[in-house]
Amino acid sequence: MAIDFSLSPELEEIRTRIRVFIDDVVKPGEALIEGHGDNEPQEGKERIDTLISMRKQAFSEGLWLPHMPEEWGGMGLGHVQLAMVQAEAARSRYGPWVLNCQAPDEGNMHTLLHWGTDEQKEKYLRPLCEGTGSSCFAMTEPEVAGSDPTLIQTKGYQDGEEWVINGHKWFISNAHRAQFAILITRTEDDPDLPQAANTAFIIDLPQSGWNEVREIETMHGSTGHSEILIEDLRVHESQMLGGRGQGHLLGQYRLGPARLAHCMRWIAQAETALDMMVERSLERFSHGSLLAEKQGIQWLIADSTMELYQSKLMVLHAAYKIDRGEDFKSEVSMAKHFVANSLGRIIDRSIQVHGALGYSTDTPLADMYQHARWARFADGADEVHQMRIAQRTINAFTDSGSTSVATGNLPI
Repeated sequence: MAIDFSLSPELEEIRTRIRVFIDDVVKPGEALIEGHGDNEPQEGKERIDTLISMRKQAFSEGLWLPHMPEEWGGMGLGHVQLAMVQAEAARSRYGPWVLNCQAPDEGNMHTLLHWGTDEQKEKYLRPLCEGTGSSCFAMTEPEVAGSDPTLIQTKGYQDGEEWVINGHKWFISNAHRAQFAILITRTEDDPDLPQAANTAFIIDLPQSGWNEVREIETMHGSTGHSEILIEDLRVHESQMLGGRGQGHLLGQYRLGPARLAHCMRWIAQAETALDMMVERSLERFSHGSLLAEKQGIQWLIADSTMELYQSKLMVLHAAYKIDRGEDFKSEVSMAKHFVANSLGRIIDRSIQVHGALGYSTDTPLADMYQHARWARFADGADEVHQMRIAQRTINAFTDSGSTSVATGNLPI
């Protein structure tokens, strides 16, 4: 029997170590940084020192770069194993960053490892792996739908050994502090396929022609999602990442596993919200009994439990397919849509059980809820994923007379 959801003793030991590390090191560090209780939030050098200290401790304890090969200083874990790590790490908002497996750097590391030349890997990938560099991925534009990269208007033309690029990007996460950007720009006027119009370039930052207009204020504050105006930016042809016209292919290669990594982290947040919901229901007494004894509250708990269970199974199966080298697009798309929506619903139910306390900032739920709303359009809006899922289901039935291939091609 090949289906086995247990972890090897070695991986169980890694998961335990990460859970202890998050509880004993990262969560106390988070409390210091954000000023939980009566403490003032840390700022400036004090804040940076706390963050760097946690990273150094993760490195020294061998909990560094879980997603990268050992030859690059990583733990060499596959995607199924990474699901376990990310779900533990994201129980604190700083966890993935402390372990150096945070977005967008994580996805950029995978991209550089697969597409970069030896020189590009040494210059750009190594600092990311060592934790001394920071990056961003610049694709989304304000003038066109972000879910359709074939509409990108940022344009580059060749001038000798250089490319000259003009355009407009926004919601470029981490751009404010990045040392380089992977920039997707249109280089082909009339390709045979719309998906062959774009090319990726590595842009050193800061650089003339790359102008940060602002950090966009969002529901959860101004936290590094930048608007960028690109004016006559010159980049040498050696900075092309991948081949000419392969920007769309590169972006899709990057986004598949990156979407699933988001789901892994969202599962941690959903589980935290469910834990808080149950704990609150066991502590709060109202109208003659504990909330946990009231059927209306039990339904909220039950629905959340079932959705979290489904989320975990979907992520594990999609990660399994990635590790086996199988086509995983449909499974990742379904997981991304379902987990993102479940996250919002579970946090919302937890807020409801907490009442006014949940709506306040005395618990992390309000902040979690603001961040969760982003999940339904980041890395593909709900509706785009639904469209693709429906198309694949229709195609599966048309090709084989059955929809089983579109529902995971599982042996049941």
